[in-house]
Amino acid sequence: MAIRWLLIALVFGCLLTPPASGQATAPKPGPAKSPPEKLDGPPLVSAKAWGIADGKTGKLLWGSQEALPLTMASTTKIMTAWIVLQLAAENPKALDEVVVISERAAKTDGSKAGIRAGEKFAVRDLLYGLLLPSGNDAAVALGEHFGERFRGDGKAGDDALVLFVAEMNRRAQSLKLAETKYFDPHGLGKNQSSARDLLTLAWNAQQNAKFREYVQTRSHQCEVADAKGDKRTVVWENTNRLLGIEGYDGVKTGTTGSAGSCLVSSGRRDGDHLLVVVLGATSNDSRYLDTRNLFRWAWRERGQKPGGGK
Repeated sequence: MAIRWLLIALVFGCLLTPPASGQATAPKPGPAKSPPEKLDGPPLVSAKAWGIADGKTGKLLWGSQEALPLTMASTTKIMTAWIVLQLAAENPKALDEVVVISERAAKTDGSKAGIRAGEKFAVRDLLYGLLLPSGNDAAVALGEHFGERFRGDGKAGDDALVLFVAEMNRRAQSLKLAETKYFDPHGLGKNQSSARDLLTLAWNAQQNAKFREYVQTRSHQCEVADAKGDKRTVVWENTNRLLGIEGYDGVKTGTTGSAGSCLVSSGRRDGDHLLVVVLGATSNDSRYLDTRNLFRWAWRERGQKPGGGK
């Protein structure tokens, strides 16, 4: 017992004895700091990846992680709409075709246009349901309607929606979108792309006048009839908040849990045209802040003056 108390006393003595003069214990160093902030270059953003392209030529101008494949959410619908509108460019009557909404389309999860099974929509109206409220249901309905036209080497009995998605991937290959892969026509699943691929796709899609018209529309109203002939009025609002600011005229939002908040944008100022893509922003508000900051920086880099003009 005496030995035990002696040991305790020795331990406490060590703990209480101050270090000898000149032998103070140095504090442990913390983690190394990052270098100081740079005062030049593009703004800091929350997005995982971004890119800026010349709107007239499609040439990539600046980017960060722009070749990184990321889930792209509803920016997928740029390709879905472009395919339909390319068909319509070859045959304008395609826009007047009537799409009968299937149970599968009506029950598609995620963002919706609010279409109902058995209802009949003209293609020209359903494209607004695809691009304004970002309707996953509208994407499936359009894929089902047009998929058979891309049967090609498809097997007999292949689902029309599967055929449409296969065409999406063929179009991606034709544009040399190396980081892009589609599994569905809406983006709720695991579709992937990169900022630079989406810039290329957006530039090509914007060569279609009808596409430009759709993506800059802020609101659309149409009348729809169900299988019994009963009618109702549908109103769709565009999810792209940048359209409320002069100079922005598209293109497409996208949001899922895995993709974060994404935005493909088109902006024009004093005759200059830029496209901006942000992928994986931390929130819906952040994607707009990131995009506007990138536009502002890019305009200055291209000689735009604060009050307008060069």
